[in-house]
Amino acid sequence: MPIAKTVRNHLLKHRVDFEPVPHPRTFSSRETSRAAHVQEDHIAKAVLVKDRQGFAMVVIPGGNWVKMQALNDNTGREFELAQEADADELFNDCQSGAIPPLGPAYGIETFVDEELMSLANVFFEGGDHTHVVQVSGDAFRELLKGARCGHYSHNKSW
Repeated sequence: MPIAKTVRNHLLKHRVDFEPVPHPRTFSSRETSRAAHVQEDHIAKAVLVKDRQGFAMVVIPGGNWVKMQALNDNTGREFELAQEADADELFNDCQSGAIPPLGPAYGIETFVDEELMSLANVFFEGGDHTHVVQVSGDAFRELLKGARCGHYSHNKSW
């Protein structure tokens, strides 16, 4: 299952050219970056959060962490990290832990870190642990049209 059905349908609906890039099985964005020979900050990583209103997704560069306080301040909400079981239920056409950063495809409110919005090419999990999907930066922005942009993350080395 290189690309989840929901992801493939979203890509086709938006008429986005994409390329699945195979790599050895990985379980973190850092491992995926190395295995796929892609800079970690060019991988869009999905982080599932929740509050009283429900679930949301924060899309950040693969080498970053979510700044929960910045997210909460920016949105006026009180998000916390969701559980892996929540993600498995919401992304039931994906392997556990291989969440695509395409909240709109799954009907999930989405927040995108500004760092990703100027990239020429973006790579992301397509639903399994052995492929990333490569799209142009323009295509990525089209796929996330309507998502709120802001500074929601910081580099892990800070």
